[in-house]
Amino acid sequence: MEAIPGGARLYVGCVALIALVCLAPVPALAGTPVTDPSRWAAGLLRADSSSWAVILLAALYAAGRRAARTRFPGSLPAPSPVAPVFHPVLLAGAFLLPPPAAALVPLPGILLARVEQRPAGVRRLWRAAQCVPAVWAAARVHGALGGRDTVAACAVPRALLPAAAAVLVYCAVLALLDGGIRVLAERVPARRAWRGRFSRSLAPLVVHGLAGLMMAVLWHSPYGPVAALLVLFPMGVAWWVFAQYHRERAAHHATIRALVQAVDIKDGYTRGHSERVGQASMMIARELGMDERRIEVLRFAGILHDVGKLGVPTRLLRKDGPLTPEERCVIELHPEYGHEITRGITFLGEARSAILHHHERLDGSGYPYGLVGRQIPEPARVVAVADAFDAMTSTRSYSRARPVAVALEELGRCAGTQFDPRMVGALVRALDRHGWHPVVTADESAPALPAPASPGDRRGVTR
Repeated sequence: MEAIPGGARLYVGCVALIALVCLAPVPALAGTPVTDPSRWAAGLLRADSSSWAVILLAALYAAGRRAARTRFPGSLPAPSPVAPVFHPVLLAGAFLLPPPAAALVPLPGILLARVEQRPAGVRRLWRAAQCVPAVWAAARVHGALGGRDTVAACAVPRALLPAAAAVLVYCAVLALLDGGIRVLAERVPARRAWRGRFSRSLAPLVVHGLAGLMMAVLWHSPYGPVAALLVLFPMGVAWWVFAQYHRERAAHHATIRALVQAVDIKDGYTRGHSERVGQASMMIARELGMDERRIEVLRFAGILHDVGKLGVPTRLLRKDGPLTPEERCVIELHPEYGHEITRGITFLGEARSAILHHHERLDGSGYPYGLVGRQIPEPARVVAVADAFDAMTSTRSYSRARPVAVALEELGRCAGTQFDPRMVGALVRALDRHGWHPVVTADESAPALPAPASPGDRRGVTR
């Protein structure tokens, strides 16, 4: 139970109370007081078609969610109350039903679903509490704009505006509540918790909203609910493709984690270095305006830039004294080893060029091939700056961490000879905007050795 902080539990409780308020008018649909559950349930079954719509949509949502968990375990992200294929079901409920009834649709599927992480009760309550207000708010806005009348009349052009407003509200409530739990449960800074969550979710939810509107309109057509359910077939196919893509990405990340862990075990003094270089590489790439695909490739490149150390003798990686010329030659083979190790990993793409060339210098004095200027691939120039920056701002067995300002000054001094000035400038701007919080990768009690003269020296940057 200690896995969830007290503040997060209080937040879940408050959202759950809001959900109960949203559901409070539900008994009125059956015309029976909630104090008599058996009579209320019987009354619900005798009620109008709205009640049957609740039952059918709730059963469809619960069955679909269970099938997804059984057939595609791991394809549903654990913190999410809904998978992509289920948004149309919930939005169709918002377009067809009064707000309290629409909010009832996701409850059986969420409350009866299996929860992998502990404490299961709190997590299950949170998923339900998050989803209910979102559906309720969407139905409320849709009804206030006359959406249910247009859906009942099958007036599709006029039905688009209320549906669009409902989707916007649905997306906004989910993003708002999700950001709050990230702040309290995951300790994400408030300025980052909500950033981009609404914009990233809106585009797919617009598509799901259109599918939900088609379901609602067909529900009122002469063909009835059966025709409405056919809308889910193409959505199900699309979700299956999404699930396969999610699995493939998970396999990619597992491959990378395994390689990084192997490097960290072999070269314990630089533990965590790979992930931080990946993060710094991403910051530079974003500042340069690269697309998301290339940003991810550069993150992979940063994380795996030192994977070739698996081919270097451990005694050289952990040696505290100066390296002999022969030992330096062996160390300088690690980019080529890394390139060979990742040769068969096709999804890395141009990240492999960064692994091979991240120790090249603009003036041609780098290794392994002595490339000059623009001959060095762009990903390698990005990773070179990220690698040097983290090496200087991290404590190791042979040097203490330098302040960020000092490291940036050193990078600026070497820009144009060792580093690409464009990449250095991008890192400076990104750090001004987002800051940097380096992680110590060696014991603070270790004696400090003299710091290197420049980031090109093996002792400070390229070990």
